[in-house]
Amino acid sequence: MATMPARIIHRSIERNWRDVWAFAGAPENMPLWASGLASGLEKSGDDWIAKGVLGTVRVSFAPHNEFGVLDHTVTIANGLRVYNALRIITNGDGCEVMFTLLRLPDMTDEQFEADAAHVARDLEALKKLMEI
Repeated sequence: MATMPARIIHRSIERNWRDVWAFAGAPENMPLWASGLASGLEKSGDDWIAKGVLGTVRVSFAPHNEFGVLDHTVTIANGLRVYNALRIITNGDGCEVMFTLLRLPDMTDEQFEADAAHVARDLEALKKLMEI
């Protein structure tokens, strides 16, 4: 497979990166800010199951780490695996939350822009939750 076009979508958050990392990385909290998982996540072995607009999906998270990495792979019912790179890094007293959006093969410009807008809304929701 050829390299896919990518876009990094980020938000600055006025809160310590470790606080944001701990909150954002807890699967139980994801429905509060990640709208694609708004139905909630249910533990299934090492993975998590969610029901949403794409049907039932399996979410596999990167192992717990001290580097601000919250990567996860979403496997859709048709078998398509979508890798999501999510990083939280320190920025002064706050942090940057960065999501790398990959443009999947056969995705139209409109679909890619809609995905980017969706991610931006989710990161904005996380920002609002963390800056209270």
